[in-house]
Amino acid sequence: QVQLVESGGGLVQPGGSLRLSCAASGIIFRLYNMKWYRQAPGKQRELVATITSGEGRNYQDSVKGRFTISRVNAKNTVYLQMNSLKPEDTAVYYCNAERPYSREDYWGKGTQVTVSS
Repeated sequence: QVQLVESGGGLVQPGGSLRLSCAASGIIFRLYNMKWYRQAPGKQRELVATITSGEGRNYQDSVKGRFTISRVNAKNTVYLQMNSLKPEDTAVYYCNAERPYSREDYWGKGTQVTVSS
């Protein structure tokens, strides 16, 4: 059974930092592209950051220079370091695992990030 479990969300003031973690089980983690998405109230889910199985990285323009995605294959875990947080970063953040050239696509249940003074 595949599970993706996010953690690390919470309430933070503008300008603060959080580190999200996503622990995966039930998959051969190193073979998957890992992604972080977010969904704010009343908005569509959007892709925030991607790290491929080969450790290539891509970011949404609004988070470039502030967020860093990383992975530790030995721990089956992907991280999202979020710095200089803004109120517009407030959303539920979801972890996604996608195996290239397959239909294997898995989601976590999300973790809430709230940026507010």
